[in-house]
Amino acid sequence: MNQKQSINYPLQFALLIGLMGLFMIITSFLVAFIGNLVMHVPYLQVPDRLNRPENVNISRVLNTLASVLVFMLPALVLAKLLGRHPFQQLGFNTKMSSKQLLLVIMITFASMVLSGALGELNEKIPLPAKWLAQAKSLEESYKTAMMSMATMKSTADYLISLLVLAFAPALVEEILFRGGFQQVFIGWTNNKWAGIILTSILFSAIHFSYFGFLPRAALGIVLGLLFYYSKNIWLNILLHFLNNAFVVTQLYIVSRQGKSIDKTMDESMPIWWGLIAFAFLYLFMSQFKKESLQLVGVIEQNTIDSYPEKKNN
Repeated sequence: MNQKQSINYPLQFALLIGLMGLFMIITSFLVAFIGNLVMHVPYLQVPDRLNRPENVNISRVLNTLASVLVFMLPALVLAKLLGRHPFQQLGFNTKMSSKQLLLVIMITFASMVLSGALGELNEKIPLPAKWLAQAKSLEESYKTAMMSMATMKSTADYLISLLVLAFAPALVEEILFRGGFQQVFIGWTNNKWAGIILTSILFSAIHFSYFGFLPRAALGIVLGLLFYYSKNIWLNILLHFLNNAFVVTQLYIVSRQGKSIDKTMDESMPIWWGLIAFAFLYLFMSQFKKESLQLVGVIEQNTIDSYPEKKNN
């Protein structure tokens, strides 16, 4: 992960934010334009129509397109500005072991249990009535959009949902947050934990879901540590995909049984389960760190260290 210092870290951060804003503006016009052509409705009605079950396929396509433009392209542009090998800069390498893969799977399941418990804790945090009403409104909007795209009447729908709702978000979000923001924050603060936590907060906040803030922030920290130790974005994409795929699979099974998808999305776990999951997560992550540092040592002999804080550890 070569990283030139000709562009300082504050400017790298500003570039990422600015590029996201630019691509967000471009995407909003592009989605409205394509929606107008395909659904034959006025531009302002496109967002509402995309949430209707009959437009689920076009909604999936446009949401995936928007994710690629807003999340993935800014990180790719910045990585290209930093060096001649942008994909290497973002952590795309093939150095991994079977033990790492097995540990990623175990870390995934421990993380999902911990997230469920943190979801229960998140709901217990008191909020002023006005803020609570706004949080619930945002949550309902998020659920409406998710349930629209999660309409699965066949195996083909399920496989498409795995691609659109599980793999695509895992790919583009890991490229932006771990490949992009995390490396910037760690370099800027010169501290591993500061960089990972800042990235995790941003990762959770950008989903605009108060009731899912703690679970997503915790997942972000796990993903951050995974990338910091392995320097391999593919392992992050795998964990993120497995996490998303479990939810999609659960929604598919529930919908086939004729049960309420809405209630399934609200499910949480007892807080004490989270304590057990955290213990297992610590154990698995310790083993992952040990295994990864052996592989990373070989990689770093031929690359510039992207993490100056590591030299002090």
